[in-house]
Amino acid sequence: MANTQQTKALALREFHEKGILVLPNAWDAGSAALIAQGGAKAIATTSGGVSWSAGKPDQQALTRDEMVALVRRIADAVEVPVTADIEGGYGLAPEDVAATVTAVIEAGVVGVNLEDSKLDGTLFTAEEQAARIRAAREAAERAGLPELVINLRTDVFLFGIGAPEGRAADVLARAAVYAQAGADSLFVPGLLDLAVIAELVEGQPLPVNVMAGPGAPTVAEFEAAGVRRVSLGTAVAQAAYSLARRAAAELVTEGTYEELTGALDFGAVNSSFSR
Repeated sequence: MANTQQTKALALREFHEKGILVLPNAWDAGSAALIAQGGAKAIATTSGGVSWSAGKPDQQALTRDEMVALVRRIADAVEVPVTADIEGGYGLAPEDVAATVTAVIEAGVVGVNLEDSKLDGTLFTAEEQAARIRAAREAAERAGLPELVINLRTDVFLFGIGAPEGRAADVLARAAVYAQAGADSLFVPGLLDLAVIAELVEGQPLPVNVMAGPGAPTVAEFEAAGVRRVSLGTAVAQAAYSLARRAAAELVTEGTYEELTGALDFGAVNSSFSR
């Protein structure tokens, strides 16, 4: 394991220890380079955006090998730490998760997002997910990167699992199990209520990550509630693809180019990349 990869993994860990880490998620090498140029201290991939860049839908429509190849390009394009969205681990079994973690580490990644939901919308039990987390941690150790940051995504709020009044308690119970199994941080997408977020921050040991976007509290408000990491999921990729469709529709139907106003010029974009 290259010392530079270990250094990046340690840096990613440190970013969770104080202040708040903000991650505008990337979906290909070009977006990663420009996001890093915009000041991001680390790059997080978005599984949806990575899949869309290959012309596939989200939710593990890519094979493991296809995903790893695309993530490798992202890791190669930037100097900052890269954490990869590996969705549900590309398989249900702990061995599947281990194989995926091994592959993305070899591709240059120093962190992963691992979900506790299945493709059918149900969740693994906390104990089942704990076995998958342990497999990820053991795979990282075998690969020579025990510092790998495992950001455990729980989909209790995102998928509306259980009665609303019991969801925070469910997440707290899961977080305790996940922390003991080797998770490094807790990702709770679908939750924007600052009071509930503060309850989760106080009630379990892991740094809390939330997913934000238009209409969400500000980064400063999340930080005041104790959040240590804010990511945008597919939002930036959605905005980029939306612009492409709007610009195309305007050109085809109106013959005008107003949607392209304000874009970076050719030189600014081209100079963001090296041969």
